[in-house]
Amino acid sequence: MSETPQIMSVSDAAASRVKSMLDERGKPSAGVRIGVRTKGCSGMSYTLEFADEKNEFDEVLEDKGVTILIDPKATMFIIGTEMDYVEDKLESGFVFSNPNEKGRCGCGESFHV
Repeated sequence: MSETPQIMSVSDAAASRVKSMLDERGKPSAGVRIGVRTKGCSGMSYTLEFADEKNEFDEVLEDKGVTILIDPKATMFIIGTEMDYVEDKLESGFVFSNPNEKGRCGCGESFHV
């Protein structure tokens, strides 16, 4: 029997940042929820928010000690995506490497599949 592949993966840096965010939040959390919404010139952008509880149809990814809940409406857009966290001199934030993306807008805020 083959193992079902994960919907997405989480880098060590992203897992560490999620743990830190959850610790700083100061209240119990089910994890963080990833979704997509209509936004920007290319059509969609990623969303990331604290999740107080798991919703009935959320996909659950438990990896590197963190729980990522994936909004069911986002699943088909992010299959195979790697979530990373980067810091450089000018900015820091979560970065999504999504093999399904067909293009991004010039500012990098939105994508389309």
